[in-house]
Formats: sequence, structure tokens, C-alpha cells
Amino acid sequence: MSNPFLTIVIPTYNEEQRISLTLQSIVKHLNHKEYEWEIIVVDDGSNDRTKSIVEVMSAKDSGIKLLPLEHKGKGFVVKQGMLHAKGKYRFVADADLSMSIDQLDRFLPPNQVDADIVIGSREAYGSKRVGEPMKRHLMGRCFNLMVRLIVLKDIQDTQCGFKCFRGDVADKIFPLQTANGFSFDVEILFIAQQMGMDIKELGICWSYNEGSKIRVIKDSISMLKDLCLVRWNSLTGKYRT
Repeated sequence: MSNPFLTIVIPTYNEEQRISLTLQSIVKHLNHKEYEWEIIVVDDGSNDRTKSIVEVMSAKDSGIKLLPLEHKGKGFVVKQGMLHAKGKYRFVADADLSMSIDQLDRFLPPNQVDADIVIGSREAYGSKRVGEPMKRHLMGRCFNLMVRLIVLKDIQDTQCGFKCFRGDVADKIFPLQTANGFSFDVEILFIAQQMGMDIKELGICWSYNEGSKIRVIKDSISMLKDLCLVRWNSLTGKYRT
């Protein structure tokens, strides 16, 4: 399977409690499809049983692959996963599967044919949030306000963990990514926008799950610094190809 239709990239860090069920749900969904697919679990240096669980499942199903890396951050592992992927379409999915895999088809042809990138959105028309604490919601909206003021004006939700890229588009933008942390989404979308790529926000049903790896104060400061760095990189021509 050198060129599957779809690659699903799943970044993980200490996900032993849910990675097995997540992979089972995705495989069950994909096994009903006529196209070829692969799942790449990119591990960010987990120190629990995440890698061993994926290795066992990979031995039983050749469609599941493990890419183990040193701990450098979510942005770093997503970048490596997308560059290792061979799919004509490449879908990034959070390990908690807070968006049901049943919504995957909405990101792909024939439902989507014109967009270069389709991003799941908790703010776009038709979206729904389930069980999200108000504090977490307000934090996200404040960050998005900063994103729209400093970097991207037109995107309502950059941080939802479900995004689909055409393979040729991913091959152009991910090599230019510099952010290793949680703000990598903003940088990738900014690069794509600067290249004239068509980005579509797709309203999804999203459920809050406990176990977020975000450290509210430390990561918020780091993400704000990254926004300024994206703008600086743009001004100094770092994203030019």
C-alpha cells in the first residue's frame, strides 16, 4: 500500500487509557470503506504503555503504524506524521476522539471537493459543543481573539484537533512549520493562507473529554509567544518557498 487514499495521523502522549478504544473505533469505521487507508500513531515520547499498546495492535493490523519520537511537543509529532504519510488525503485526529469518527466522511470527497484544507470547527455554522467547562471555553475564545488580532483574521476556530489536508498541500506547508507546541495549528493555517490555499471551516459536534495535556498558564504564555513568532517569521520571509 504505497499510496493509500487516506492517512489518519494521531498524535499521542501518555494515552494508554484511551488509545486502544480510539484505534478500534477508527479501524471499525474504515473497514467498511472501499478505499485503502493507513493510520499513523505518532508518539511524543510517552512514558506509559501507549507505545506497547499500539505495537500490539499494529502486529495484528498492518494498517496501523507506530512512529515513536522523542518528547518535543504536539506540533513536532504532527509535522513528522504528516510528512511520513502517503495518503492522497491526510487527516489529523486527536487521540481522545472528541469528534466521533462517523463525521470523517464530511471532510472527504465527494462531500468536499474544492477545499485544499478542511478544518473541524466548534464555532462554524452547525457546530455543537458537548460538556465543555465554561473556563475552558472562555480560554479558547480569548486565544482565538489573539489569533485573529495578530495572525489570522478569518478563522473562528484554529485549535480543534481534527483537520484534513490534501496530500500535495501537506507536502508544501508542513516542511515550513517551526512551532513544536500547541500553536502549530495557527502557523500551518497561516502558511497555507499565505500560499493562497482554500481553507474551509466545517462545523462539527465536539465532546469535551477529561485528560487534556494543556497547562493553562504555561502553555497560554507559550502560545502567545508563538503567535508573535509566526508574524515575525512572515515579516522576515521565513515562509517563502
